[in-house]
Parts: sequence; structure tokens; C-alpha cells
Amino acid sequence: MRTGAPVLAVALFLGLAAFVAPAAAVAQVPVYGFEVVRTYPHDRRAFTQGLAFHNGELLESTGRYPSTVRRVRLEDGVVLQMHELDDEYFGEGLTVIGDRIVTLTWKNGKAFVWDADDLEPRGEHAYEGEGWGLTHDSTRLILSDGTAALRFLDPVTLEETGRVPVTLQGRPVTQINELEWVEGEVFANLWQTDFIIRINPTTGEITGIIDLTELMPDRSGLDPTDAVLNGIAWDPVGRRLFVTGKNWPTLFEIRLTGPR
Repeated sequence: MRTGAPVLAVALFLGLAAFVAPAAAVAQVPVYGFEVVRTYPHDRRAFTQGLAFHNGELLESTGRYPSTVRRVRLEDGVVLQMHELDDEYFGEGLTVIGDRIVTLTWKNGKAFVWDADDLEPRGEHAYEGEGWGLTHDSTRLILSDGTAALRFLDPVTLEETGRVPVTLQGRPVTQINELEWVEGEVFANLWQTDFIIRINPTTGEITGIIDLTELMPDRSGLDPTDAVLNGIAWDPVGRRLFVTGKNWPTLFEIRLTGPR
């Protein structure tokens, strides 16, 4: 399946209506389509906030109350193990670094650390501001907080070590949500859109846009406000890309096409 949304629609979703000739501006950035390789079941109760591929399984964090962190069998979507957060915490992004899972909370300024194999708690850390998405480049955690920035954190202490503004043609882009490190780039969901942006982690420049507007056109029975695209997982060995959404019944393995 391939997408065909106009470039102008990409500009509008990215909040670039203030551009003079926004379609031409965005046209300078590659726009990728997709093909569906395979589909898998996904728990419709999972308000997906973070997603990662680890040892042939998916690790997923969910929001709302109670928020959870869970191990999921890829093939059938069965939740193998789950840990619920206390009701004061609204869960957010997740990443796996070494033998540890790190998960964020939205407004509590607290990150939780879990054992990657059995989800046993291994500690917690404080950080400044909100937590949205989380990934890593093997040496640093990379955090999004809804603003037009990626923040770099020490992977052990979670102290901030730097940040970079995220821009498209020099203009800041906000609402950056779930993150995934993919072969030297940061892939990021844009909240309440069907686009994933590809970010150069050194400059913060958006180097590509992945148009997933036709990934799941039939969303009948889903909340039109909350059941949005969110969740990116990369299998570096098999070079497989997985995406899903909040409360979506399906996880998609996709292959990028284009650019166009």
C-alpha cells in the first residue's frame, strides 16, 4: 500500500502554514511512503506511549490510569508480563539500553528503570520538565518533551548533557512524541498526526517525512482524538520497522518507499 497525500497537507500538519508557499518549502525535504510487510494483533486497551524491540519481543509502555510497562509477544500480541504504575503516574516513553528499560512519566519528572528481561524494578531518577518520548544512541538517552527540542541525558543519572532544536527549513517543529533510533537518525511521531519525521540528531534538522496517512484509514470504533499514530520500534538485526497507534488493534511491519 502506498500513500498519496499532497505535500501541502504535510505542511499544514507540521504547522507550516505561515510559510510563503509552504508546499514548495516542504517539497525540498524527501517525503516517504510505505508498504505493509505484515500485520500483527495489538492490544486495543494499550494507550501506546513507548515501543521497542528486544530479544524478539516488544516492550511497550502505556499511558492513562493505570499506566503500564509490558512485555509483548510479537506474533500474536499476547501480553507476557505487565507491571502497573501507581495511579499518580501517567506513563510515557520507553527505551531499552543494555539490560535496562527506562520509562518516563508525563508530568511527574520521574523516570523508572526496569530489568529488560523480567520487568523487575531497578530504580528511579528525576528529570526536569515533561516526558514524552525516549530513545538512545548507545551513549546518551534522547528525550522529547513536546517542545521543538531533543534533550540528551546521561544514561545512568538522567542528568541533561545537552539539547538540539528540531527544525524544518529553519522553522521549529513542536509536538514531537514517541522516538526511535534508526541507523543514525531519530524517527519521531508527531502527536495527533499520521506523520513520522526523520531527525538528524547532530543538527536537529528534519531530513525526511514519512507519510502514514493511509496506514489505517478505517478507524471506526476508535476515539478520533486519542487513537492516533504513536509507537515506533526498530529491529536492527532484521532491519524491520514496526509502527502502531494508541488503542489500535493492529501493529504494522512496514517498509519505506520513495522518496517522492
